[in-house]
Parts: sequence; C-alpha cells; structure tokens
Amino acid sequence: MILTDDQRQLADMARTFLAEEGTIKKQLRHWRDIGCKDGFGHGLWKQMAELGLTGLAIPEEAGGLGLGATEAALVMEEVGRNLTPSPFLTTSIVAVEALKGSEQGKRWFPGILSGDTVAAFAVDEGPHHRPRAIALEAKRSGNGFALSGSKQFVVHGASADLLIVAARTGGSAGESDGLTLFAVPRDAAGMTIENVALADSSKAARISFENVAVDADAVIGEVDGGWEPLRRAMRAGRTGAAAELVGLATGASDMTVDYLKQRKQFGKLIGEFQVLQHRAAHLFGEIEIARAVTLKAAELLDKGDAQAGMMTHVAKAKAGRVSALAVQEAVQMHGGIGMTDEHDIGLYMKREKVLDALFGDSSYHARMVQVTG
Repeated sequence: MILTDDQRQLADMARTFLAEEGTIKKQLRHWRDIGCKDGFGHGLWKQMAELGLTGLAIPEEAGGLGLGATEAALVMEEVGRNLTPSPFLTTSIVAVEALKGSEQGKRWFPGILSGDTVAAFAVDEGPHHRPRAIALEAKRSGNGFALSGSKQFVVHGASADLLIVAARTGGSAGESDGLTLFAVPRDAAGMTIENVALADSSKAARISFENVAVDADAVIGEVDGGWEPLRRAMRAGRTGAAAELVGLATGASDMTVDYLKQRKQFGKLIGEFQVLQHRAAHLFGEIEIARAVTLKAAELLDKGDAQAGMMTHVAKAKAGRVSALAVQEAVQMHGGIGMTDEHDIGLYMKREKVLDALFGDSSYHARMVQVTG
C-alpha cells in the first residue's frame, strides 16, 4: 500500500524518536539489568503521551488523534526495530479498541492520553491462545458480578492500572456466545497477581480471581455480547504484534547486514561471499512480503472490510515465520558472538519467541487461515 503524507510523517517521527529514546541500551538493557518489576520505563511512556502516541487510536471526540490500525502499525514497526519495551500494544492498541464506544472508555481514555494509565488484556487461560476456551466465570452478585478463575500470559498484568478481563457469563467453554468483557481496576479485592519474567525479560502475569466483585457498570459493551469487542481488540492486537515482528525482523536484518560489511574472514569481508549475499537477499524479500501483508491487514481493519479478520491471521502467521527466519539467520551469520549477552542480536531472538506466542503463534494463525480463508 502507498502511505499518505501524514502517515509517512508519523512513521518518520516514530522512527526518529524511538531510535533516540527507545534504544536497547537506554530501555531494554537498563530496565532488565536493574530488575525493574515493570520491565519498561514510565518516563518513556510519558514521552510517548506528550507526542500524542498513547492516544493515537482514541477517537477525536475523546481527545485522541482518531487514527487507525495502519498508523498504529507504523509505530509498532519502530517499537520492534528497537526492541523498545513499552505498553503501547496492550494499552494504546488493544485496550483502546476494546473500550471504544463504551462508557468505560470515558473513564479510562484520559489516563491513557496523559500516559498515567497502563492497561493489560487478560484472555488466555491455558498454555496456548484459545480465546473461545475462556472458562473464567462471572456470576451475577448483588448489583454486579463476581469473577472466579484464572488467566495466564497477561502482559504487563502486574503493572496495569486497568485489566480488561474476558469472562464467561453464559454458554460453555469452546463457544463464542456467553462471553463478557469487564474493566477491572488494579485494586479490586480478591485478585492474586504473580509477576513473571519472560525469556526476553518482559513481564507477564498469572492472575487468580477469587470472587472478585465488580459493579455492573464494569461491563464493556453488552452482557453475553463480549465476543464482538473481544474479537475487535484481538484483531487490532494481532496486527500490532505482526507489525512489531516485522520491525524486529528488520532490526535484526539491518544489524546482520552491517556485520557482513565489517567482519573479515580469509582476508575478505564475509559479505563478499555469494552464499551469504543470497541468504541476505532472500531475507530482505521475505521481510518486504511480511510488511506488505501486515499493512494490508491494517488497511482492511480501518476500512471495516469483511476480509479483515482473515487477513490479520495471514499477517500474524507470515510475520511470525519471517521474524523467526530473520533471527535465526542473524545469529548464524554473527557466529558465536550472536549467542553472547554482550551482543544485542541475541535479544532479537528472545523477543521473537515471546512475541510470536502473543495473540496466537504462527501455526495457530496458519490453521485459522485454512479455516476462514
């Protein structure tokens, strides 16, 4: 797709800003090495708010920029290129999409706009992404509901001010009917949160809910009608994650090509060996295809096209496989130094493993393409 002038300006701004402030040294390594419980810097999050990025997808009438999935993807690609740890994906993309058009949006959008609020999305309950298998129960209790059950892989779950929780108010596990989304504040009584460091040093949480009481107005959308906002948020999240994977692959590839131009073996730059040139060229082509399908998915989401859902599966599957290829090639071409902690290239591989699993891995989405395509 051809970007508009405004989209190119946004991409340039995000690229410049994150290349200066979101670097591996300033953010990922810094917060990892000091053992930060959040795994990201709130100072950077505030800076992103000042630039308007946190409210990028919030409607204009609510104070945001009113932009769409395409613009969010452009920012996410730069996040991936720099391995910048931030809650942009879970908060400014997924949570905002879930909250759009709801009364809860009026409550939480101001904090997201100012960079004071971090949100997390609590969907998965087992070792794999299976949104229809949600079993966490929400029983009517008094003027609201009582939530009981557990969630896993809740990215930023221990840092979040707001948890968007998918629960079952009807139906059975395996069905899309009978699901309801709830906006649960971090101080709700009855929650037990276990903060876990993932392979890439990012944080996710295991959360247990024991009769967590929420008011009826915590419902996002309609009771038993949560599948639609849940699906909308997941599609936005999958596209954002795909864009981050494309950026990650690009960053790893750029670093590798630069190494090929510097490292000498047998008296020659290793980049002069044709076999390595072919591998680098093949990877370049694969990354361009992954970028194209990801932007296409974002474009279709913005248009409300009927094929948007299927295309988000294509994007997440393709971006996952290409980013895996990119980090494997990167580590191999760097040789032994690629496996050391001192060199940044290994950090791309760790992030790829975690990001591929978020919102379903490439195998899951490839199967979904077969089912829905």
